[in-house]
Parts: sequence; C-alpha cells; structure tokens
Amino acid sequence: MPVKNTEVQYHIGLSQDQLCGARYALLPGDPGRVTPIAKVFDRHHELGQHREYRSAIAYVDRLPILVMSTGIGSPSTAIAVEELARIGIQYFIRLGTTGTIQPQINLGDVIISEAAVRLEGTSQHYAPLEYPATGSITLTNSLCDAARRLGIPTHVGITCSSDSFWPGQERYDSFTGYVLRRFHGSVEEWRRLRVLNFEMETAALFIVCRVFALEAASLCGVIAQRTESEAVRKDVYDIVQERLSKIAKTAISIHQTTVETR
Repeated sequence: MPVKNTEVQYHIGLSQDQLCGARYALLPGDPGRVTPIAKVFDRHHELGQHREYRSAIAYVDRLPILVMSTGIGSPSTAIAVEELARIGIQYFIRLGTTGTIQPQINLGDVIISEAAVRLEGTSQHYAPLEYPATGSITLTNSLCDAARRLGIPTHVGITCSSDSFWPGQERYDSFTGYVLRRFHGSVEEWRRLRVLNFEMETAALFIVCRVFALEAASLCGVIAQRTESEAVRKDVYDIVQERLSKIAKTAISIHQTTVETR
C-alpha cells in the first residue's frame, strides 16, 4: 500500500513532500558531515534531525538531492533505506570514511566499492549469505567516471563490512585488546583476497537496495592506512570530505544523463 506524501517516517522524521522530488540520496554516517557535503552543491537548505538522521536538500542545477546521515553501522543504514524507499528515493550513494588494508592505497585516496564482504548481520535479515552484496553497475560507473574527470586518486574493488569497529576488523587497540580467535589473522586473509578496506555499512546498503530493486553505490575516503598504523588520521578528514562531495556531485550529473537515455 503506497505511503501518503504527508506521512512522516518514524525513524528518519521525513515525509515525501519534504524531499522536493528528490530521487537521489547521499548517505554519510556522521550527522556532522551533512551540512559540509550539502554546501558543495549549487544551493541547499536544512531539513532538520531526528535521532541519528540529519538531513538537507541540495541541488545540482534544478535537480534535488537528499543528503542524510545514517549513523554508525548496518542496522541504522537498513532502516534509512527502508524508510527512504517508501518516500520515493531510488538511488543511494554512501559517502563514508574507511581504513585500508592494502599498502598501495594512501591516506586521502578514495575507494569505490564494487561489492562487499558480508561480515555483518543485518543483511542476513534480507537475503541468505550466499546472496552477493553488489552495487549498481551504472551508479558505480558514474562514480568512477566522476573521480577520473576530477583527477582524484581512486581505487575500485571489494570492501569488507563489519558489525564492530575493533574485534571484527581485527583491531587490538580496544579497551581489553581481546579479539576472538575466529578473527585472528583475518586482516591478512582479506588482504590476500584483495579486499581493499574495512567499514561498517556498505554490505547492508547493497543487499537491501538490491532486494528492493533500487540502485546503490559506495564511496569512501581513506582516513587510516592500517598497513602502517591503526591510527585514524583526523587531519585528512577535510580533504576526504571535499573529495567525496565533489565526486558525488559530478557522478549524479553523469548518472542522470544515463537515466534519461535509458
């Protein structure tokens, strides 16, 4: 049964009439990144915040784009996709931060995910583990084309999505330093399997969108180079944020042209 335009979604606090006709959503995790991302666009206005979901409408020329935070992790990301789908969003692009496990990837570089390892639990509520977590080809290619046009150093490949920041990503700098035996050596294993990075949302985003016949892509900026150090480099945040925003803006213009010619 279709949701009425005036119905406010329970978790995100938005209704369809607030979206100004937007079909694209940019999804950073951190609510604090919503406004800086929106400011890169031609103009924007704030919508507000409900729970972890802060939102704004930005424009590429006259095309409205929703920018909305998802908070941390797969459960809140899946909720965001569920409710945004009900009010008309069709295209989802994650704009996140990440730690790389490959030595050839530098701090500040951008990673575009073709697919994701499902090391989280949320996606299993939508499809069995045998079902692959893959992004939209057209939306992903639009991100790749945009990064190439802008001359931003970019790597394309497989991401690993974990439900935890410390043990699931085999980090030993946690409160206790304890990591379950099942995760011992996992970083080296994923590295040898040519996985590029760890983060916490992409697999769920890809699965939910694929099951719902929606399109999704994932773009992350590298703020930790884990072959050198476990430290998160906050000094590259601004560089990463600007790069992600510019790529997303250009990619939407490219993708919109592709959609119009289908």
